[in-house]
Amino acid sequence: MTGRLVAVSGLPGVGKTSVAEILAARTGSVHLSIDAVEESILRCGLTSGWQVGVAAYEVSRAMAEQNLRLGHDVVVDAVNDSEAARQTWRTATGRTGAQIDFVHLVISDEREHERRLSDRDRGLALVGEPTWADVQRRRADYAVWSDEVLEFDTSARTAGEIVDTLIALLGQR
Repeated sequence: MTGRLVAVSGLPGVGKTSVAEILAARTGSVHLSIDAVEESILRCGLTSGWQVGVAAYEVSRAMAEQNLRLGHDVVVDAVNDSEAARQTWRTATGRTGAQIDFVHLVISDEREHERRLSDRDRGLALVGEPTWADVQRRRADYAVWSDEVLEFDTSARTAGEIVDTLIALLGQR
């Protein structure tokens, strides 16, 4: 009686949280957002940095494992730009016997991507919003996927349309 883990991935500003929230709401899944966890850790007085980011992934992994063992499906919303980050979710599913699906969101229209970042305010005071230069740096270092991945261009489809397609595809697996 284990659930399924869907890891919604991509650069900041591509629409991960929107897709993850809609997917979780429509499927009754648990939604875990790395940025929300990191914001909570920072509110405890820790200094922003690599270690806090790793801690946010590990806290989310533990919460994912608990929910997967209870038979709940889990939707994780995280950049997942490195093999180490992706291994977090492979570990969770390996420990629970759950199935994993990686979803990668991109924006082919760079102007639209930059516009979305400039208009964005998620209310995360301590995590903050990345600049376009931050996103460009992350893009340059984004690891190539070694897993099978479902990729969607969010400049071509709405979050709701992507979720409709995802639900149909995941139902076939």
